[in-house]
Amino acid sequence: KATEVAERTGRGLVLGADTMVVIGDKILGKPSSSDEAAAMLRTLSGRVHRVCTGIALVDAATGRSRAATECTLVKFRSLSEREIEAYVASGEPLDKAGAYGIQGHAAVFVSGIKGCYSNVVGLPLSRLWQMLQDFSETGLPS
Repeated sequence: KATEVAERTGRGLVLGADTMVVIGDKILGKPSSSDEAAAMLRTLSGRVHRVCTGIALVDAATGRSRAATECTLVKFRSLSEREIEAYVASGEPLDKAGAYGIQGHAAVFVSGIKGCYSNVVGLPLSRLWQMLQDFSETGLPS
């Protein structure tokens, strides 16, 4: 994504990011329906999962790039069917990987987190800052 945008713009730093939720051998992206969102939340209920975000920075002028991945462990408490139905009905989970947003109403589902909170929101800020520092040491684009 970032490379395509960088090629079109020709200047500046371009950031691309994508987040997914991993539980066992399943990858949970954004749900395509309310039913799929509810099924994802049932899968996550009472379990630990990983939230992984891939980020890429591309200097549009030179094509120089950096990429990184950040993963965070998140534990959900057991959710009742009523909670799942109410959360899905709110519409909040429909545009989020794993069908939840830790920064929204689903914050109360989380009983523990190990790693970068902002990664679970969708952009690992500490990792991004490190990447920006790397560009700074070699010269940020104008």
